[in-house]
Amino acid sequence: MKDPLFEPITIGALTIKNRIYLPAMHLAMAKNFQVTDRLVDFYAERARGGAGLIVVGNTTVDEVAGFALYIGAHSDDFVPGLTRLASAIKENGARAAVQLNHAGRYSHSALMGGKKPVAPSAIASALTKETPEELDRDGIKKIVQAFADAALRVKKCGYDAVEVLNGTGYLISEFLSPVTNKRQDEYGGSLENRMRFGLEVMKAVRGAVGPDFPLLARMDNNDFMEGGMRSPELSQYAKLLVSECGVNALCIKGSWHEARVPQLTANVPAGTYAYLAANIKNQVDVPVVACHRINDPFVARELLRDGYCDMVSIGRSLIADPYFPEKARTGREKEIVHCIGCGQGCFDNLFKFQPVECMCNPMAGHEKDRAVEKTGKPQNIMVIGGGPAGMSAALAAHAKGHKVSLYDKAERLGGQLFVAALPPGRQDFANLARDLATQISLRDIDVHLNTTVDEALLGAQKPDAVILATGAKPLNPPIAGIALPHVVQAWDVLADRVQTGENVVVIGGGAVGVETALFLAEKGTLPAEALKFLLVNRAESCETLYELATHGSKKVTMLEMMKQIGQGIGISTKWVMMQDLKRFRVDIKVNTRALEITQASVKVQTGDQIEEIKADSVVIAAGAVPVNELAQVLEQKKIPFKIAGDARKIALAFDAVHQGHEAGRTI
Repeated sequence: MKDPLFEPITIGALTIKNRIYLPAMHLAMAKNFQVTDRLVDFYAERARGGAGLIVVGNTTVDEVAGFALYIGAHSDDFVPGLTRLASAIKENGARAAVQLNHAGRYSHSALMGGKKPVAPSAIASALTKETPEELDRDGIKKIVQAFADAALRVKKCGYDAVEVLNGTGYLISEFLSPVTNKRQDEYGGSLENRMRFGLEVMKAVRGAVGPDFPLLARMDNNDFMEGGMRSPELSQYAKLLVSECGVNALCIKGSWHEARVPQLTANVPAGTYAYLAANIKNQVDVPVVACHRINDPFVARELLRDGYCDMVSIGRSLIADPYFPEKARTGREKEIVHCIGCGQGCFDNLFKFQPVECMCNPMAGHEKDRAVEKTGKPQNIMVIGGGPAGMSAALAAHAKGHKVSLYDKAERLGGQLFVAALPPGRQDFANLARDLATQISLRDIDVHLNTTVDEALLGAQKPDAVILATGAKPLNPPIAGIALPHVVQAWDVLADRVQTGENVVVIGGGAVGVETALFLAEKGTLPAEALKFLLVNRAESCETLYELATHGSKKVTMLEMMKQIGQGIGISTKWVMMQDLKRFRVDIKVNTRALEITQASVKVQTGDQIEEIKADSVVIAAGAVPVNELAQVLEQKKIPFKIAGDARKIALAFDAVHQGHEAGRTI
C-alpha cells in the first residue's frame, strides 16, 4: 500500500515531493527584519529532515505590519537575506515559500518605534490593549500595493510560492470580521463589503507574481470569537479566493490569538481541527491543508486517507524533531521525538520576545552553537538520574564520544515526566519520557535501572566524571497536623498511589497545585466516549452533557499564600488552566495561609479572618527541594561532576532537558 504521506502533490505548477507542509511560524530569530544565520540554520535542518514544503515567515509588507524580530519583505534591503534563506531550503531538498502578513491591530507601537498600528476600525486589541488608527481609503490602497510589491520581491528571491495570511486576527481577518470592522463605507457592513479588502489584496498579489506562480492562502474556517466568523461565511470567502483570485491552495486553521478556545496546547486532542479543512475541501477544487496538533505520522496519514485534507501542516513537531518526515518515510517512526504541546520553549519564549526553542529538542534554534563536538579524549561518564535531565545529558555525552553509563533507582526511565503526564490533558509528557528512552536505547549507553548510586558503587565503577541529575523531592511545610494520615503529597495523588475523599483541600497554588486540583476536580465527570455516545443518540441536551463533563464528584479547594496562583506555568498554557479551574468549580483562595490541619478541616487565615474549611483529605503541593546529597561525596572523592535539572534548582522540564544537554556536551 502506498503511503499517502509521501505521495507527491501539485500546487499550481509546483510539484512537492510529499504531503508535509511546514507552516509559517514566527520564530523571533530575525534581527532588524533581516534574515540571520540562526534562521538559515534552523530552516536548512528542517529541509534536510524531509519536509516537502517549507513556508517561512510570517514576513512583513510594510513598517507597521510587524516588528523587527519578524522577517522583513517590505524593502529591497532584505533581498540578500531572503535569497540566502530560499537557497538554503531548496539546496537541502525542500520547496520554499514565504508567507506575507500585516499584523494590523496586533502590532504594538512600543515595538515599532512609536508608529501606530492600523486596522479597519479603531477598536482596541485584547492582546496589546492599544487602540489602532482607522485606515482611510488611501491607506488601504497603499497596503494592498505593499502586499503586491512584497510578493514580487520574494518571487525574485527564488521562492517557489507565496502565501498570504488571511486569518488569525491579523489585518485581513480584521476586515472580514464584524467584531473588528465597524466601517460604514464599501469596506464594512455586509459580508460582501467586509471581504473586499482581502480579495483586493489577493488579486493584487496574483497580478504581481503572474498567472503561473503558485499562490496560497492561510485562513480560518472558524475564528472562535464571540460574534465572529463561522464556517458558512468563511467558506464563501475561501471559494472566492479560488475562483476570483486564482489561489492554488488553501491552508485552513482555526482561531484568532485572542480567542478563548485552545488550539495548540497539550490538552487539544491530535488532529481535532482537521474538520475545518474538511469543511473547505468539499467546496473547492484546489489542495487543502489541515492544521493544528498533528504531531504523529499515524494521525497525519489518517487525515489524508479519510479525506479531511490533501496536505498536513506539521509545525512545532518539526521544531521538536526536524527529521520527523525522514524517519516516517524510512519506517523509523519509533525514533521520532514528538512535540508534546507544552509551549515552554516556543510560545512562552515569544511572549518574552525571545527566539523560539524547544523543550523536547535542545538543539532547536541552536543548530550550530550547540552542536556537539567529538572529544579527543573519551572518558567513562556516569549519569545519575534517568529523568529528562539525565537522559538529555547521557545523549549529549554519548554524542561527544564518551562511554556513558546511566543509573536510575526506578524501574523505568522518565522520572517526573510520568507524574507531569497524569493531570488532564498532559498525557503527552509521558510520550516525551518514552521518546527519550528510545533515543537512549538506540545508542551504546549502559542503562542500570533499580539501582541506587552510593559511595560504594562510585568506588567500584571509578567514573572519570559524573553528571548528577537526581531530581527533587516534595517539600513539607511546617504546618501543625501535617503528619495526620489523611494528609498526602500531590505527587502521590497524581500517581494514584493514595485515595482522597469528597472534600479535598490542596495546599499550594503553583504549577503542581493547579495540576493536582484539576486532576481531582475531574474525578466523577463523564469520559469522552460516554459523552459522544450520549450526544449522537441525543440522549441528553448539550447543556446537560456540559454539566456531566465539568461537574465532578469532589469539592476541591486550593490555598495559595501569594496573591496569584499558577506560578511556574507558562503564559501560553496558564490561561487554559485558569479557564478549567473555573469550569470545574475549584474554589481558589489566594493570600491565604494554612495554619493547622485537623482530622476534619483545615484552619486558614486570609488577612485578619480565620476560618475552617471542611476536609477529609489534604493534599500538599507546596513545592520541592533538590536531591543532590551525592555532590558532597563526589567532592570528597575529587570526582569531577556537573549538576543538571531539579537536582541543581527547581525549574521547568524545559530547563531540565536543556541543562542536561549542556552538561553532556561540555563534560
